[in-house]
Amino acid sequence: MTKEKREIVIFIIFSFALLITPFFLKGSYLLNVMVFVGIHTMLAVALNLLMGYAGQISLGHAAFFGMGAYISGILTTRFGLDPWLVILMAAFCAAAIAFVIGFPILKLKGHYLAMATLGFGIIFYIIFNETVSWTGGPSGLPGIPILNIGPVVFDNDLSNYYLVWIITLVIMLLSINLSQSRIGRALRAIHGSEVAARVMGIKARVLKAQIFTVSAFISALAGSLYAHIMTFISPASFGFVFSVELVTMVVVGGLGSIYGSFLGAAILTILPEFLRALHDYDIVIYGLLLIVMNMFMPGGLISGFETVWMKAAAHLKGKISGNA
Repeated sequence: MTKEKREIVIFIIFSFALLITPFFLKGSYLLNVMVFVGIHTMLAVALNLLMGYAGQISLGHAAFFGMGAYISGILTTRFGLDPWLVILMAAFCAAAIAFVIGFPILKLKGHYLAMATLGFGIIFYIIFNETVSWTGGPSGLPGIPILNIGPVVFDNDLSNYYLVWIITLVIMLLSINLSQSRIGRALRAIHGSEVAARVMGIKARVLKAQIFTVSAFISALAGSLYAHIMTFISPASFGFVFSVELVTMVVVGGLGSIYGSFLGAAILTILPEFLRALHDYDIVIYGLLLIVMNMFMPGGLISGFETVWMKAAAHLKGKISGNA
């Protein structure tokens, strides 16, 4: 079986497993958690395209998530615009801002880039807090309408589950295709050595700005869905802690792995449900996870599983050969 066919089979099995999951979940609470796993998977995939493939760290991606949520929330509650039209407007608006700021910010490298994206995130967090007349400030923005497609209204956990996961699976499929395309190979070349990539004729600066734009588009799309599902948003959901959580999802799941994004998002979404008593120390837990993963599994869980599988297969093959 070729690599392309194997990828198709894996994606079909993965999609089928997610689409039948609601039949095995008892109660709306678990479905609700899985809805958030889907939203976080979108965000983790978006950040992984930037970090895992292009090698550009971002500590401010919660800003794009919040941008999508607030643009959707404000335009639907204050102006009564169609939610689906607003979702697209929010995603393109975030993408346009990302493209404009991407050129100057992505000239930076290492911790300078991390600090620049952190500053960007803090600026928008302050905007969300201080523009009270538009965003509601710290009190939040209520009354965001739920989504519907004709007679189908997404007003319960089951319908929200399928809405979020169908969109998430489409994004994952497009991201997998992107990662295996010529652009994906160019991004990996930039990650390996930007100087070498430039020598090979890759327009690194333009490509980094473009993938930053795509990442922002997906993040804003996730933010809009979040706003219409929750019907209430507040700045607390889009702060620095959430940006760190997103980075942790990507690192834990596996840099440069779309399925790793899902795994990291699932772990970091479900884990807090078991650690509610330690909620005030969540940033400490995320920091410890990052340290442990970088020390013992720098490639993330997906890479670790692949290594264990290959070693087990090699050991089994050696045993069979020895017995023969």
